[in-house]
Amino acid sequence: MRDGTNDRTNDGTNQAGSDPAARPATFPFSAVVGSDDLALALVLTAVSPDVGGVLVRGEKGTAKSTMVRGLAAVLPHQQVVAGCRFGCAPADAAASGCPDGPHDANADADTRAARLVELPIGATEDRVVGSLDLERALGRGETAYQPGLLAAANRGILYVDEVNLLHDHLVDLLLDAAAMGRNTVERDGVSVSHAARIVLVGTMNPEEGELRPQLLDRFGLTVEVAAPREPALRAEVVRRRLAFDADPTGFVARFRAEQDALRDRIAAARSALGSVALPDRELTRIAHVCAGFEVDGLRADIVTARAAVAHAAWAGRDAVTVDDVRAAARLALPHRRRRNPFDSPGLDEDLLEQLLRDGDPGPEPDGGGQPETDEAASEASPPTRAEQEAASEASPPTEGSEPSEPSEPSEPSEPSEPQPAGAPAASGVSAADEPYRARLLRAKGIGHGDPGRRSTAITSSGRRVGSTTRPTGPVHLPATIRAAASRATTSPARASARLRVLPGDLRRSVLQGRESNLVLLCVDASGSMAARRRMEAVKSAVLSLLLDAYQRRDKVGLVTFRGAGAELVLPPTGSVDVAARRLRELPHGGRTPLAEGLGTAYETLRVERLRDPNRRPLLVVVTDGRATSGPDALARSARVAARLCHEGVESVVLDCETGRFRMGLAGRLAEQLGAEHLPVGELAASAIVGAARATRETSGRAA
Repeated sequence: MRDGTNDRTNDGTNQAGSDPAARPATFPFSAVVGSDDLALALVLTAVSPDVGGVLVRGEKGTAKSTMVRGLAAVLPHQQVVAGCRFGCAPADAAASGCPDGPHDANADADTRAARLVELPIGATEDRVVGSLDLERALGRGETAYQPGLLAAANRGILYVDEVNLLHDHLVDLLLDAAAMGRNTVERDGVSVSHAARIVLVGTMNPEEGELRPQLLDRFGLTVEVAAPREPALRAEVVRRRLAFDADPTGFVARFRAEQDALRDRIAAARSALGSVALPDRELTRIAHVCAGFEVDGLRADIVTARAAVAHAAWAGRDAVTVDDVRAAARLALPHRRRRNPFDSPGLDEDLLEQLLRDGDPGPEPDGGGQPETDEAASEASPPTRAEQEAASEASPPTEGSEPSEPSEPSEPSEPSEPQPAGAPAASGVSAADEPYRARLLRAKGIGHGDPGRRSTAITSSGRRVGSTTRPTGPVHLPATIRAAASRATTSPARASARLRVLPGDLRRSVLQGRESNLVLLCVDASGSMAARRRMEAVKSAVLSLLLDAYQRRDKVGLVTFRGAGAELVLPPTGSVDVAARRLRELPHGGRTPLAEGLGTAYETLRVERLRDPNRRPLLVVVTDGRATSGPDALARSARVAARLCHEGVESVVLDCETGRFRMGLAGRLAEQLGAEHLPVGELAASAIVGAARATRETSGRAA
């Protein structure tokens, strides 16, 4: 639920410092209902910015933006040095190292409300960190720094809506600044460092793509929000929204007392933060909880400890208790715990309570309850991941395990009459397992397609890697000035010392980012794939590729081949719902018309190249490499593969052959296509980590 107001100035900040009667009303923070966890996370990071910010995950229409914008209105007002562009506090003015300084400790001070700075998705790096002041550089020939959004957000909130759609290098910049508390700029002849103590808040819809695990870990807290299901609560949300829309001023006045009380409580918690004690007993409990959830590194322990201290200060306690640790762990650990790809986020509440009890090294000070013995605690503790893996290896093979599958004959038995593609198969329909996080497959080289999240390309946004004289794109100021200066120094008729920039001197930035691709899946559904376990693995792999393509905003097409021909099941589209639905119900059986499948893929890519010449295709052929339909089936397949290779189509062959004795036909097909050869078992991103771990363990035993 968005508040529907425009409370920002041209520089991206809110109008908190202007006349309250003149600026648009913002939906009150205390008036939002049904988002208690989000409210607590925002309050804790406001009390202690060292927690590291908040990442809000949830579907659209769940009041994410409303609450973030409302938070700025309940933050305590600030004292700032008069005229300082970086909002330095008078108490820290002498030691702040401000580019506008040095400030006198007795300098005049102004009072302003805390700022909320919103970062647009299309923001460039120089707009975020700051850059050369264009007006002073061209008008007066001076090298001066123009502050960016990080400077404007100093001592306030920096809000990034749809942070998962932001380019990774910009997210890195924001998280580094939030962690260090400073922004350092070394570019365009500018060398500046200034304070950037920000409360970083990002919101995202997981359906539109995930953040990298390294970036997830850098957010201090995370909250999963969803619309309430209780009719009474939903009705109250709508009632308040309608009341605010009808009379914003009156609605805000209704909640003024709650807003003032919340602001005073945040200020009191900030003041008490430094005096809150973290006993060793609770620190040990935090370490035990983090270890029990098998989080990587120690950032989780540090963030949980800081959040627990902030929660104790918020609750008015002078020492951290188990309740503070519980609240902090629920917010600091969900995005850091080890989980299988696409598992639902969140924590196992029962496991959390067990770890909180087990992590207590002794009785509570009030003497309540008897501590468990080591033996009892050992029996109650859940098995570790290593114990689970050992038990899994010792147990009988599951239905989908590869080793238990018997080796298959070199040629499968074929039906007496080939079945037409799309006809019901006598062998039935195999269900697919749940998808997993697929290994990233990319087109080689550098493209020029639409912005996305797959292959490297020259796009309209990204990192600046050079300059050009082309007429489109953002201006590359340093290159433009260099071109003008070079022309002026070589001109014998130089009339004045002032630098003149002519149209021919204009240079545009070359930006390198990621592009979206056309991912065309060519899936073998013939009788050679009809083994139930094999077909389930194939469908799971293709579903995983479909989900990966959706999250990276690719176009997706699906070709299947079986019987006597091939079918374009799904023409290239931006939606994968139909493809996933048809794939789950995909019949299989009959001969293997590999040449027809590759030919249909070739024709589909040819048509799409005419429609969108800048979008590079990525052909993924899912097969065991057999070709048994028609005369000279293997030779015809080789000719079509050679044509695709000659056209420069980037391809990947996902090898589905299993069993003890393998023919290696898929590897031969990959050579003919000039493609990467990838066994289906190595498609999962976790397979790379598992292989590296196995290699390390083998090396350790050998040593």
